[in-house]
Amino acid sequence: MRLIATEACRSAENGEAFIERVKHETGLTLEIIDRQTEARLAVAGCSTLVERGTEGVVLFDIGGGSSEIALVDISRHRTPRLADHIVAWTSLPVGVVSLAERFGGHHVTRESFLAMVDAVSEMLDRFDDGGRLSRIAAGGRFHLIGTSGTVTTLAGVHLGLARYDRRQVDGLWMERDNVDRMIETLLSWDFEQRKANPCIGADRADLVLAGCAILEAIRRRWPSERLRVADRGLREGMLNEMMAADGAWRRRRQTGRGK
Repeated sequence: MRLIATEACRSAENGEAFIERVKHETGLTLEIIDRQTEARLAVAGCSTLVERGTEGVVLFDIGGGSSEIALVDISRHRTPRLADHIVAWTSLPVGVVSLAERFGGHHVTRESFLAMVDAVSEMLDRFDDGGRLSRIAAGGRFHLIGTSGTVTTLAGVHLGLARYDRRQVDGLWMERDNVDRMIETLLSWDFEQRKANPCIGADRADLVLAGCAILEAIRRRWPSERLRVADRGLREGMLNEMMAADGAWRRRRQTGRGK
C-alpha cells in the first residue's frame, strides 16, 4: 500500500512531527509528496477521461491549500501513461480554504469574487509555460479536466441532483455556457441557499465560490469550450502507478493475446 499526505503536511510547521505521531500511534507510514508528484498522480488518475483524438489537456486539481495544474501534450504518439506527456506544471499556493480565509466565504459579493479571480490570475501570470499548448489550445482538440470538489459540486448543481451521485458526475462534459451559468447561479445565492443545496451542504457552502474563482482564473488563462468533470484523482493515480510497477497492465495484455 501507499499512503500520502499533501499540502497540509507540506506547509505545516509540525508536518513531520504529525507524520511521526501517525507512525507511532497507528503503525502507518505516511509519505509527504511534493507538488510535482501530486500533479503527476492527478494526471495518472484521470487518464481514461481523455477521449481519443484529443491533442492537448490542461488538468487541474483545486485543493484546500494548493492547486495543481498540469499541461499535457498528446498531439504526437500517445503512450498508455498519460503522465509521460506532461510538458509543464505548476502548483499555486492557494486553494479553496486559504482563498476563502483571505477574502471571506460566507458573504461573497460580485466584487469580492472578482477580486479572488484577479488574485489567482496574478499567480498564473507568473507561471511561464513557455507557450506550450498555445497552438493546440487554439484548436478544437483541446479541453480542460477538473478533479476537485469544486467542479464536482458545479456538476451536481448543474444536473439538479437531489443528492450527490458520483456515477452521474464522473466523466460529465460541461460546455462553457454551462459553467458560466452555474457560477452565476452560485453568485446569486446567499450562504444559506448554498448551504441548503444537497450537492454543496454546510461543509462547502463557505468554500465553493472560492473554488469557482480559482476555476475562473484557469479558464481565463486557458479558454476552452469544454470541461470534463473528474470525481477521481490522487488515489486512482496511485493505484494506476502501483499496478503498472507490478506489471498488471502487461499481464493483462498478454492474457488478452492468449485468448
